Amino acid sequence: MNSLLLKNLGILMIVLGTVVLVLSFVCNWLDYNWPNGLALLVIIAGIIVHIIMNKKIQD
Repeated sequence: MNSLLLKNLGILMIVLGTVVLVLSFVCNWLDYNWPNGLALLVIIAGIIVHIIMNKKIQD
């Protein structure tokens, strides 16, 4: 179970960042920078984690 979560952690972080972007649009927080910055950081971190985990799985 733990390895399944670690294997998909990058994808889950990307989805979480996307959910934050959608919630900021729905809640009309478009004038604030913090939801967009938070989503950007989570998506970039998710991409990096996804690449690192796939390299570890392939090796």
